[in-house]
Amino acid sequence: MPSISVANSMPPSNLRKPLESNVVTIDVAGQIFQTTKQTLTLAGPDSILSQLAQSTHRFVDRDPELFSILLSLLRTGNLPSKAKAFDIEDLIEESKFYNIQSLLVSSQSNPSQFDAFNLEKSLVLPLNGRDSPSTIATTKYGTLHVSHGSKITSFDWSMRRKSTILTQFAAIDSLLAMSPSVAAAGASDFSGLQVLDLQKGYVKETLNWENMTKSSCTVQAIGSSADCLFVSFESGRRNSNSIMVYDITSLKPVSEIGHNEIYGAEIDSAIPANKLRWLSGYNLLMSAGSHSAISGVSGDIKLWDLRSGNIVWEVKDKVDCFSDVTVSDNLSAIYKVGINSGEVSYMDLRKLGDMSTWVCLGDQNKVVNGKKEGFWIEGGLLEQRVFRKNLMGRVKDMGGPRITNLAFGGGNKMFVTRKGQQSVEVWQSSVRGF
Repeated sequence: MPSISVANSMPPSNLRKPLESNVVTIDVAGQIFQTTKQTLTLAGPDSILSQLAQSTHRFVDRDPELFSILLSLLRTGNLPSKAKAFDIEDLIEESKFYNIQSLLVSSQSNPSQFDAFNLEKSLVLPLNGRDSPSTIATTKYGTLHVSHGSKITSFDWSMRRKSTILTQFAAIDSLLAMSPSVAAAGASDFSGLQVLDLQKGYVKETLNWENMTKSSCTVQAIGSSADCLFVSFESGRRNSNSIMVYDITSLKPVSEIGHNEIYGAEIDSAIPANKLRWLSGYNLLMSAGSHSAISGVSGDIKLWDLRSGNIVWEVKDKVDCFSDVTVSDNLSAIYKVGINSGEVSYMDLRKLGDMSTWVCLGDQNKVVNGKKEGFWIEGGLLEQRVFRKNLMGRVKDMGGPRITNLAFGGGNKMFVTRKGQQSVEVWQSSVRGF
């Protein structure tokens, strides 16, 4: 068998490029790390890590364990499983130092990780006390805040309980996660909106609306955009309402829209917004509210231009007012669940006009065995198909009391609360190693 000469298999020395020239050695508080220039440049041109790839002095006086986690993020695009042992806020702050926060966020908020048709219940998060959850809020980092009774319990991205604080509210009706450790909370029977530090358990700031009657103001809904905080207020006497716009960083008032003073029997103007949702793709704010009277339930949905403070589109609903309404930026549509029919209907945001009508998602003309399908309701046969509950997940996960809240976060998680239960269900389409 002929021998193989290693020397002859190598290119001439003047043509070789040492592999070591691409290897970067970094000293992080005395611990040595080695990686490649290509890996470091994935952090982006504005990151310290990219600068280290070109530098000859590579010492960083930071936590080496956190650096190891973030270096793994650069290499694979995902956080390693050992990241669960660290607090999300520590990782966020460290990612800010290296200016790779956007990479950290995208690794935990990848919508491709969510498969709505393959959900299974992965965890049940118990809550202290005997109160059921009234509302839940999530951050883009996967943090979960749950209000139950007068308390707010927070869970970090790995679903570990972080804290439970006692608030001044008897029950919280509106909750918005402003960061992993800060939330805005309000109630329909308690004056003012409170911005709470959820780690230290104190009120950072209280926001009130100065109405004409000088009465107390209760919070009906909270929303936010990247720059603004939106709060729907109603006077304690229930004779005026408004939507206040605040700078989300300074919490200083920016503008006021939809200010209504109610006189006599002006029922329509008596409806405060109890849902607020920002449409970033359209730069519009959606507000929705409903009112129950002897004649039935009426409501309205409005789209606001914040620059002018004017309504650019509005629909009033008295025939089949919504029991719930939401809007999707990605799908360019407003969805409602009819309070009378139970049907899910939508309007196309790209085709809104004076003659806009609701389109039912059900097949209105479905024929079964030669007959038009319908369901008996009180008063006769409904001449169209009605949406009914769909089965979700595996057989072992189905059933249970009525769902009261749904929220999404952490890329592949859905959070569910049920009537009478002192816990939060975590549903996932796949179990990821963070």
